Amino acid sequence: MTAPLSAWPWEILGSFKYMLYGPFLARILYTRYQDETINKNPNWCLHIIILCLLRGFMYQGWNSYASMLFITRNRQIIKKGADFKQIDKEWHWDNFILLQAIVTALGFSMFPDLETLGVWNKKGIIVVIILHVAVSEPLYYYVHKCFHENKYLFNHYHSLHHSSAVPQVYTAGHATFLEHILLTVVIGVPIIGSFVLGYGSISLIYGYVLMFDTLRCLGHSNVEIIPHQIFDKIPMLRYIVYTPTYHSLHHAEMGTNYCLFMPLFDAFGNTLNSKSRDMHKKISLDSGKNSRVPDFVFLAHIVDMSSAMHAPFVIRSMASMPYYTRIYLLPLLPISFLVMLIMWAKSKTFLNSFYNLRNRLHQTWVVPRYGFQYFLPFAAEGINKQIEEAILRADRLGVKVISLAALNKNEALNGGGTLFVNKHPNLKVRVVHEKNVRVLMLTLSTERFRKIQKEAPADCQKCLVQVTKYQAAQNCKTWIVGKWITSREQTFAPSGTQFHQFVVPAIHQFRRDCSYGDLAAMKLPEDVEGLGSCEYTMERGVVHACHAGGVVHSLEGWIHNEVGAIDVDRIDIVWKAALKHGLKPVSSIRKSV
Repeated sequence: MTAPLSAWPWEILGSFKYMLYGPFLARILYTRYQDETINKNPNWCLHIIILCLLRGFMYQGWNSYASMLFITRNRQIIKKGADFKQIDKEWHWDNFILLQAIVTALGFSMFPDLETLGVWNKKGIIVVIILHVAVSEPLYYYVHKCFHENKYLFNHYHSLHHSSAVPQVYTAGHATFLEHILLTVVIGVPIIGSFVLGYGSISLIYGYVLMFDTLRCLGHSNVEIIPHQIFDKIPMLRYIVYTPTYHSLHHAEMGTNYCLFMPLFDAFGNTLNSKSRDMHKKISLDSGKNSRVPDFVFLAHIVDMSSAMHAPFVIRSMASMPYYTRIYLLPLLPISFLVMLIMWAKSKTFLNSFYNLRNRLHQTWVVPRYGFQYFLPFAAEGINKQIEEAILRADRLGVKVISLAALNKNEALNGGGTLFVNKHPNLKVRVVHEKNVRVLMLTLSTERFRKIQKEAPADCQKCLVQVTKYQAAQNCKTWIVGKWITSREQTFAPSGTQFHQFVVPAIHQFRRDCSYGDLAAMKLPEDVEGLGSCEYTMERGVVHACHAGGVVHSLEGWIHNEVGAIDVDRIDIVWKAALKHGLKPVSSIRKSV
């Protein structure tokens, strides 16, 4: 049986919970357009909505920063990623913002005099600090400790918060209804106290709430940004404010570091983890060093300005689902266009995401170039330079395998990677594109591949073996699409044609009288860890064939480069190795479902 107050009242609404903000908006419009105002200051609903938006942006901003691995990877405390399971559990992390908005609205309704608050009162700052230290901090410490020491409270309530394996910014909001009611009391005491004493103000509410959220985000960010030198120079400061390392230790060992923001109360309660100081210093010092070297790197590129926003550091929940054009993001396209220009002028290859597979670290690096740029003759040299620098960097770091994705291995651009291997014959890193996997994935099984090859007309036989060129006849109902084709080009195919594609991005499904095969893709093994973002339009855990091929190359420990033309003799070898290591073709997954 569900424990009392463990579930949220609007849980059944899902994402429709945001409709509960409707009355606030209705109130704003009503007081704005009516002739006679009921209250002296009818803007309190407007302040609530603005504050809710600011809080949402606060958490989003912190999450974006913490997820920018090209900036924060060396400062990560727990060197793991949040997987899809954790992201799904934390999907409604912002429930507490709605709860506190409703509580605030009730407060304004019950005490109309609050609507006459001034904008600023400097004495209120002193009062709110005193009340926070004297009431909120010890209250939270005591309640938090009770939720850990009482088995019923922990198992039925607080265990939900600790079910997130890797602390993330959004983990701060991932808790039960009862816990956030208590947290609302904790955050409300200093504000209400300042009002009762006559020192409340609008700016005090904004300032205290946003600072409260800032410190909550800091503690759950899993990124250590506070240098240890500060505590060496001012030792007392380590008892005044906690660090991300300090709170991460609480999530790791749970029996210590219960404080809200001030470790002073852990010191008083004898629950301060003795490792806190040394661990913080070590992580701070290590931030200037290179982190663990990846075993495998998938070198991708950006497809277009819309899909550029499908990154973990933009909107985590969106990145955890297959990409499609979202209407609500269209207003951001001008910003995406500006970022594209900046990246074209300044950016270098950067780290986008990572996961672990059988004690091997796999990373995705992104060449800061968009799909259309690969077809600009004057941009080819610069793109090849970016790819070459990424390969050389991987070689210096000690990466074992680097796989070229999509247009990064374009035959016309660099001969499928042969340009770099020939230019640098002493490379230790293995450069691969694994077209062998992609050939088999055209039909997602060797048996179906041979059937199509047998049934295809004579003038299309070459397409099924030598797939580096697009060939098809108007009377052929099996099209192997190796390069992106337009809707107009699809009109040449007869009715009933099957389009088997191994091209990124996928071709538009223009013909309703034809069928379109899946992109060449495979699902990663079940024991993959820390994977929390989708690869372009792929389903969760599914990667493009060139990515899968690189994974196989790494797991097998092959020491040869896989570039240039397809080695037909190795197709079955690569395919069997992929199946041996637990990779599954997309078609077999759908059949099993």
